Amino acid sequence: MTHTVSAPTTPTVPARPPHAARPAPQLLLSCGIAAGPLFLAVGVIQGLTREGFDFTRNAISQLSLGDLGWIQVTNFVIAGTLIIAGAIGMRRTLHGGPGGTWAPRLIAVFGTAILASAAFAADPGAGFPVGAPEGATASLSTNGAIHMVVGMIGYLALCAAFIVLARRFSAQGWRGWAMASRIVPVVVVAGFAGSAASVLVFFTGAALGQVWLTATTIRLATTPPTGR
Repeated sequence: MTHTVSAPTTPTVPARPPHAARPAPQLLLSCGIAAGPLFLAVGVIQGLTREGFDFTRNAISQLSLGDLGWIQVTNFVIAGTLIIAGAIGMRRTLHGGPGGTWAPRLIAVFGTAILASAAFAADPGAGFPVGAPEGATASLSTNGAIHMVVGMIGYLALCAAFIVLARRFSAQGWRGWAMASRIVPVVVVAGFAGSAASVLVFFTGAALGQVWLTATTIRLATTPPTGR
């Protein structure tokens, strides 16, 4: 009689899904939600406590200058990183529907511009940091010019992202959100346009952009659209 000996079977281990090692969209969206409030809180606290700084005369970017400038540089780096993480989470949340491609890309451009602002500081002026000329800078330095350009590109990309998201909100029937997402870019651009007359107007417009990015991200994180 012949006996057949079967080889021991090895338990099959289920293949790990390709996305298993990726951070969950909700975690990434949380990063995007935290970016604006953190950036503004750190900036406002510095503006109120650093000698010589005046919100009616000085841009928040100038906080990167002086002995304590490293605080604002770090603020730029952290905020930019969080915004880019939030853009990745938004891409996964909105994938396949209106705005699912371009809104995250444009927000990532904004985050990259914030990161670049850490590398290229604004010019001193209007009495800050202490010892700087009281008047406006006569001519921009290379760093100052790059800072201005990347900031403009970043906020224009953010405004474009809001307009793209307005289409998404309209498709979901969120008319109020859609309308606000079309109005906020106008206010942000108006803030940039009015910066020559008042730095505080510029700060208000830029801050509104950050706040609305947080609000829209919360909305998408808590009520993910399903129209795909």
